[in-house]
Amino acid sequence: MNMTAVTPELVDAAYAALGSGDPAQVARYWHEDMRWCVPGNHQLAGWYEGRDAFLGFMERVGKLSGGSFSMERVAVLTGGDYSADVTHNVGRRAGATGAASPYDSLDIDVVHVLRWSDGRVVEGRGAIFGDGTTRFNQFWSQLDAGGARISG
Repeated sequence: MNMTAVTPELVDAAYAALGSGDPAQVARYWHEDMRWCVPGNHQLAGWYEGRDAFLGFMERVGKLSGGSFSMERVAVLTGGDYSADVTHNVGRRAGATGAASPYDSLDIDVVHVLRWSDGRVVEGRGAIFGDGTTRFNQFWSQLDAGGARISG
């Protein structure tokens, strides 16, 4: 049973802790044994087991987007041990030049469903809808030096 009420303010604080880069703050809101699922069919998709793996994923997102990836929270819902936040995600592929293509820029809406225990996230899953799924897969796909998609 969750002893800490999951509120929009708690969700905001958890994301702020991630943004701070302070390990003590991150540990306060993100459980050491947490799991995170990234949807899709691309190099980042799949389960990340443990906070260190999740933070490694976040670091890769920053590198692959040249630090341009951002999420703007537009709504937060809470109930019981769960929260769902809707975010508007944008980014530009690191090194992208010229006109934007689906492989170079990202502009989608995402829902993150978080399960909480005692004030910390123990599991998270992303959900992307409609053509945002295709755009997400294209953006995080692997490209060779010439910009061609690498299959797999």
